[in-house]
Amino acid sequence: MVSTMYTIGEFAALARVSVRMLRHYDAIGLLEPARVDPRSGYRFYVIDQLPSLLRIVELRELGVGLDRILALGRDDDTDAGLRAVLHERRSELEASLVADRARLARIERRLRHLEGTAMSDVVYKSLDPLTVYAAHGHAPGMGPEHVSPVIGPLIGRLDDALVAAGRPLIEPGVFWYDDADDDGLDVHVSYVAEAPPVAGDGYDVVELPGVPTAATLLHRGDMTGLGESWMHLMEKVVADGYRISGPSREVYLNAEGHEPGPDWLTELQVPVERT
Repeated sequence: MVSTMYTIGEFAALARVSVRMLRHYDAIGLLEPARVDPRSGYRFYVIDQLPSLLRIVELRELGVGLDRILALGRDDDTDAGLRAVLHERRSELEASLVADRARLARIERRLRHLEGTAMSDVVYKSLDPLTVYAAHGHAPGMGPEHVSPVIGPLIGRLDDALVAAGRPLIEPGVFWYDDADDDGLDVHVSYVAEAPPVAGDGYDVVELPGVPTAATLLHRGDMTGLGESWMHLMEKVVADGYRISGPSREVYLNAEGHEPGPDWLTELQVPVERT
């Protein structure tokens, strides 16, 4: 029995795709016609090819790339390959949703900032000298994607060292950052030391100097909006005619546990002087 042949226009109409799209699928080897007239070059398709075309259309609507669909067509176990593709795409979409939610939250914070309802005022004040127990690490660059993976293990190491030495974990935690020679960032985490401080293994006793003038700002909430708070602080410093004169600090005034939460209160501090 000879299968009914469909012209490219008829076959495109069956799947609600364009003729141009079918030509493209043929050109890349994704869905070749059942027959091509050698004289006219006209393409013809059979109904048995419709499930393959409909699967391509569905996967494209789900955002799967043509390269991945092409590889799926070469898979001996089509069902297993399709499950793998769908699992991959689901993971990509879930990651995209997380990123989009973070962007939406950032837009909301920025809008509130522009409306004057989100950011705290920048306050200029002096900082007293402070003795801390500190641990140190290195991040390959600026930004939370580089710094955050360093912070967690560093805090854990400092906690373990202080507990082993019998030292108290006195809040607030103080973090500070220095530029490194390799364009990275030297990261320092610390707790306030008791008086007198006691040296021990796994941590350093560090004397943070007093600062005659520091620009400070209170950041409320978890770390997702910390970058915007720093940006706002730096913009204000420049607008007020100051320049940065030392390493910036983050002082965690209210930070229960090590998982940032909406109730956290962090004071951003940066030493400044008049330009």
